[in-house]
Amino acid sequence: MNQHILLTGATGMLGKELIKSLLETGYQVSILSRKPTELSKVKVFLWNVDKNEIDARCLEGVDTIIHLAGENIAKEKWTEKRKKEIIDSRVLSARLLFDTLTANPNQVKNFISAAAVGYYGNRAEEILTEESHAGKDFMADCCTQWEKAADQFKTLGLRVVKIRTGVVLSKEDGALPQMSVPVKLFVGAPLGTGKQWMPWIHHRDMTQIYMHTLKDESLEGTYNACAPFPVTNKSLTKAIAKQLQRPVWPFSVPEAVMKLILGEMSAVVLNSTNTSAQKLLSTGFIFSFTQLEDALSDIYSS
Repeated sequence: MNQHILLTGATGMLGKELIKSLLETGYQVSILSRKPTELSKVKVFLWNVDKNEIDARCLEGVDTIIHLAGENIAKEKWTEKRKKEIIDSRVLSARLLFDTLTANPNQVKNFISAAAVGYYGNRAEEILTEESHAGKDFMADCCTQWEKAADQFKTLGLRVVKIRTGVVLSKEDGALPQMSVPVKLFVGAPLGTGKQWMPWIHHRDMTQIYMHTLKDESLEGTYNACAPFPVTNKSLTKAIAKQLQRPVWPFSVPEAVMKLILGEMSAVVLNSTNTSAQKLLSTGFIFSFTQLEDALSDIYSS
């Protein structure tokens, strides 16, 4: 296994785990970073998306680019300035990679990009496949632009894979620590109606999906990266409370309160996204965690 992988977004939860898996499997790994850093067995190259700057040497010997870079959508309220930052961090970074590939000799054959189930918007009970149309809110617009930025690599003859990520569950990062706080403080309660579907996935399964799409070069296009059995917000809240041995209040936090606190960003927790994992399963991918209770038990016991 001598393939060389160039990774963006390497400092995030998924990036860190993916680097470890890639190295353990025998891949060579390079990363693009905004700041000088040292990582064992990893080549580090600098880029600055805002200034449209990149060290073109990052492409030397690279077979596959895995593009994970993007601002955290839930870090702060969605002002117009913040929404532009969220979109630009995804779209302009992909454009910089595209322009660099176009302008420099390279052997890159594959472009694997993160995407998100936010593409579908708020869809109530509808079962969502990769063929379902995009939603109409900010997240859907962001995800649509994000995927179009990935699709441009097809014009260079590259295999393009887009992985629509759900709620990645991890003890140290992502949504779970934030969701756990009110439960730990004995004020856990479902949000909004509590009936909205939450497409969750264990963080190790998330990493393995990228490894799967990297190894199987017959895979192209879009894949929902969520466990086969999504749950409602109410079920997820109760499952977290069970693991933490805390009660859940018998009423929900009203949708109006969530919108007052979070503004437009309340869509992150109030949207209902009932995604299907059938397309991914049909490729032969095997989830380690298909049931939420098993996933949470593993996460909190580790």
